[in-house]
Amino acid sequence: MARKRKASDSSADDINVTPLMDIVFIMLIFFIVTSTFVKEPGAEIERPTAETLVQKKFASILVAVDSENNIWIDKDQVPLESVRQLVEQLKAENPKGTAVVQVDARADSRYLVEVVNQIRDAGIGDIAVSTDPKS
Repeated sequence: MARKRKASDSSADDINVTPLMDIVFIMLIFFIVTSTFVKEPGAEIERPTAETLVQKKFASILVAVDSENNIWIDKDQVPLESVRQLVEQLKAENPKGTAVVQVDARADSRYLVEVVNQIRDAGIGDIAVSTDPKS
């Protein structure tokens, strides 16, 4: 009789972790789906400083101009003539998207103006230029 009692006590002490694992996986899926991913332009940019700085969040289109005046979109170097077409494709994926232009401090300002004009021609009016705060 002592054996039966001991066997039944050990089965009552077991912890069922299956519901816990279900909750962990559901939380993992939730965080993956709701997270935003950081986009990289594909080039190392030394941003210019600015007196005024306004944080811009959730930019879906990122265009970079490096110190050698090369234009980068989604880690690909592109010619100036195809910026509009590529931005139109990115806008089709996210119609409410905004654009951020990262320009190296040593790049020609003409390329900044040309890239902004190409983005405006693609139908995006909300464009920001990425800068560092003045220290």
